[in-house]
Amino acid sequence: MLFETHTHLNAEQFDEDREEVIKRTTDAGVSYILNIGYNRETIPSSIQLAETYPFFYTSVGWHPQDAISCTEEDLVWLRTLASHAKVVAIGEIGLDYYWDTSPKGIQHDIFRKQIRLAKEVNLPIIIHNRDADEDVIRILKEENAEEIGGVMHCFSGDIVLMEQCISLNFSIGIGGPVTFKNRPVLKEVAKVVPLDRLLLETDSPYLAPHPFRGKRNESSYVRLVAEEIARLREMPLEELAHITTQNAKKLFEIK
Repeated sequence: MLFETHTHLNAEQFDEDREEVIKRTTDAGVSYILNIGYNRETIPSSIQLAETYPFFYTSVGWHPQDAISCTEEDLVWLRTLASHAKVVAIGEIGLDYYWDTSPKGIQHDIFRKQIRLAKEVNLPIIIHNRDADEDVIRILKEENAEEIGGVMHCFSGDIVLMEQCISLNFSIGIGGPVTFKNRPVLKEVAKVVPLDRLLLETDSPYLAPHPFRGKRNESSYVRLVAEEIARLREMPLEELAHITTQNAKKLFEIK
């Protein structure tokens, strides 16, 4: 029983075969799926998926790449959607210094406002962090984000950063890159992250694990992520699946 904690199955890459992809996912042993909504276009379709399939859940948030387009009206909209029965988190939110699509100051402002929103509605946050470790940690501390906690999505840092995140009440989401031969640091993180802070994800359709690297990712591949982490930790796959699923259900308050 696996919990796929970060996917984008509403993306256009799945328009031709979405139902088949979802069936392959459940056939692979995935019992829960958290689909991510991150702007005006993706949030409605993500909510629709969660309303259609009983094992789907969704988040609502504003991606840092799109921060420049986020208005006060959009933030009010997010607050309204947060009360939906299938909305279990605010995200993905954070900072992205790789893609130069929104000025850093605007990213910081929208990030802070969404952390405050999450605290108001008492939902955990899903953090997108690309090339912005220092500022992400600083803002989380300044906004007292540990009060709600959440997950560091697609974690790519080292053990020191992992420990900082855990000290701030965040879990560590690990996806397909842990299967890459050229990611020894992430493999080390996967070996030592406290089991009660570990979550599994794919970020599909992006970042497909080996042997599908470079191709379209899909949520059934979360099993490959679980298999690699279980191998690294020298533990049974079934045990890892059970623990990480319970972690996700606890974090997102899914009974």
